[in-house]
Amino acid sequence: MALIVQKFGGSSVADAERIFRVAKIITDTYQAGNQVCVVLSAQGDTTDDLIEKAQEINPDASRREMDMLLACGEQMSIALMAMAIEKLGFPVVSLCGWQVGMNTDTNHSGARIKKVECDRVRDELDQKRIVLVAGFQGVDRHGDVTTLGRGGSDTTAVALAVALGADLCQIYTDVDGVYTCDPRVVPEAHKLDEITYDEMLELASMGAQVLHNRSVELAKSYNVRLEVLSSFTGNPGTIVKEAAKKVEKTYITGIAQDKKIARFALVGLEDVPGVAYKLFSVLAKGKINVDMIIQSLGRDEMKDIVFTVAEKDVMDCAKLLDANKDTLSFDHMDINTGVAKVSIVGAGMLENVGIAAKMFEALYQQHINIHMISTSEVKISVLIDKDDSDRAVRVLHNQFFQ
Repeated sequence: MALIVQKFGGSSVADAERIFRVAKIITDTYQAGNQVCVVLSAQGDTTDDLIEKAQEINPDASRREMDMLLACGEQMSIALMAMAIEKLGFPVVSLCGWQVGMNTDTNHSGARIKKVECDRVRDELDQKRIVLVAGFQGVDRHGDVTTLGRGGSDTTAVALAVALGADLCQIYTDVDGVYTCDPRVVPEAHKLDEITYDEMLELASMGAQVLHNRSVELAKSYNVRLEVLSSFTGNPGTIVKEAAKKVEKTYITGIAQDKKIARFALVGLEDVPGVAYKLFSVLAKGKINVDMIIQSLGRDEMKDIVFTVAEKDVMDCAKLLDANKDTLSFDHMDINTGVAKVSIVGAGMLENVGIAAKMFEALYQQHINIHMISTSEVKISVLIDKDDSDRAVRVLHNQFFQ
């Protein structure tokens, strides 16, 4: 008997027909003699609909109250799924984040899991019940509901797999594995049988929608056996592991894009020591996560700093910078939300020269302008105009995979 954690995304449970399809997958796993713990996301566009309702009432609602609202989506999913499984004649119980002991910090809308006290889950599993858990949510030390950020149900699933010592964690999505890039953008994209934690982490961090990057970090840290597969096709998925087998040495594993980012430029900063420290300390205290950073060469004792943040943080970031303008002593601020980040990822880049040149050549030939560049051992990212993003992905896929 194995203990299996399964996670199903919003598209997998979007309507009654899909709920019963997923219920069949869950109960088949249970009937095979396994203990089954299932994490569910909110149905379809439920989270977006709830955000829209909040905007109608108060566009500046506090993050605490947004968490109270958004957590409702996952609670609805687990209750409906429990009803479906009950109808099929199987023992089942649905539990919210606080009921399974998903303890987090107090960072509303982007909470980090501190500890999972899963005694309740173990007790329910020992009583031969299928356990359904609301993903994306937890509880802080004050007893307040918190959410883990978009895509946080993946993290919930992996955290439960770690805490329970699960034999396998399966992430069910609307695609049957991890592809070289988004098959909705490039129909010729190839499915990968295996991928390393590091490569998957970079793809997730760079905007790939298959897995949440924090879930991959957690899986890597605790060597969780992870599989990404489809709830629609029944085909074998992609295994995420420490070392992936490859028939021949390929240097690029995948291409990702992120359109939900914005570029900030602080123009006219003093060219003196400590300016970058002051700026990013302000942003850190405001819990604003910064991605790409460029500092210009000093000129006439002045310099500029350009950086990117998630689109959801634009308003908070702008308010913070305005409030600290005198302290930071910049001339003016420029915000551009019409940008996207495109990245190529592959552990083999370390051993192959000229990868960046091939990437830049492909973009140049299509007259795609590059605004910023960042690199690591296993990825190269460029910031370009959002309107060019899909085309850039297709061009780069053709360059490296055709």
